[in-house]
Amino acid sequence: MNDEDIWRQPADAVYEGLLARIGESNPQPRLTATRRAVELLGDPQRAYPVIHITGTNGKTSTSRIIDSILRAYGLKTGLLTSPHLTRFTERILIDGEPITDEALVRNWEDIEPYIAMTDAELEASGDAPLSFFEVLTVLAFACFADAPVDVVVLEVGMGGEWDSTNVADGQVAVFTPIALDHVGRLGDTVAAIARTKSGIIKPAASVVSAAQAPEALAELERAVELTESTFAVEGAQFALTENRVAVGGQLISVRGAAGSYDEMFLPLYGAHQAQNAAVAIAAVEAFIGGGAQPLTTALVEEGLATATSPGRLQLVGIEPSVIVDGAHNPHGAAALVTSLESFFDFDEIVAVVGILSDKDARGIVEALAPAVHHFNVTASSSERAIPAPELANAMVEWANQDMVFEFESVADALDEARQWAAAAPRRAVVVTGSITLVAEAMEYAADRDWMTS
Repeated sequence: MNDEDIWRQPADAVYEGLLARIGESNPQPRLTATRRAVELLGDPQRAYPVIHITGTNGKTSTSRIIDSILRAYGLKTGLLTSPHLTRFTERILIDGEPITDEALVRNWEDIEPYIAMTDAELEASGDAPLSFFEVLTVLAFACFADAPVDVVVLEVGMGGEWDSTNVADGQVAVFTPIALDHVGRLGDTVAAIARTKSGIIKPAASVVSAAQAPEALAELERAVELTESTFAVEGAQFALTENRVAVGGQLISVRGAAGSYDEMFLPLYGAHQAQNAAVAIAAVEAFIGGGAQPLTTALVEEGLATATSPGRLQLVGIEPSVIVDGAHNPHGAAALVTSLESFFDFDEIVAVVGILSDKDARGIVEALAPAVHHFNVTASSSERAIPAPELANAMVEWANQDMVFEFESVADALDEARQWAAAAPRRAVVVTGSITLVAEAMEYAADRDWMTS
């Protein structure tokens, strides 16, 4: 038994313990609890500079591209993203790799007494104990300080203002496109959601934003003015000037806030990924040179070329092609359709779809329908997944009845989809609707080695 095997079971036990807490789909709109926990630990989130990222879509991809460019500069990075695809350790990355089981367990043992103290104080005052995501955030901060890292790229869990990650002070605040999502938690208008997300902007920060709807942009501008921060917006201070399809991804050119970066290879599909890369470049410009000094072209090129974004427009099978994409709201589904039309040459597509109950299922399906020949409807193992019969019945009204087929298991839906796609040339399978479904499809594909079939 090697060292990795020895630590795997205790690491899994840490995750099981977190799962027993209030789930991350029901975040606590508070910061005092997380602040108390990190205070007891000596404020590990102050041990390194932070690039803080929020938005509705593209957060994880943008975070990973930023992280990749920073590592090309020789910086040791910490990266917190969510959710994970296969294992919990994927959420906490040290220098581009999931934290080791041993480091996770060691840090958990260090912070567990302080988590217990915080829980006891909260319960004594009549408040709920620390939630899953609050504890995850504290654990990640401790792991990054222990590593130690030179810089942390910190993805918000939900919203911004009261998200537990907001106990950290980001020198750079990054906003990906803001749209309607989590309306029950964040507000039922784009402006309200943007207002909540703008809460990550700290005094005198450097703020970098993707192009936004006018009502979202107005909220960000208000927060920038109140905090006396600087503001770089896509389309004004920086822009994606060109993107062209290339083998394995695309060639992009970006006019940054401080320099130009031309004809660079990005191994990710989709115009939205090119835009994510433009935001990432502007964010690194803000961090390294205060937005006033060009980045080193060769290092940007290296960082882009080594960027990955698992589960986002990722090819997991060939003959027939099987693509997974974690689109889980209408905005993401529309971006997926645009990318399929621009980057691939498929005649017909079967979509294997499963959606969680707190998402806009109708909006997702209606965005996908123009590009899909038929839907294989199923449900992931998530307790939040809409049951396949319920989703299929609803989808009959949102799409043509002849397009909708229900499957009891993800495996059955995938197997039938591949069989259909293999029966004619230029057919493909696209798996989408939720990260949990994508994760299960990726694991199923890997077990059956679909990339070599």
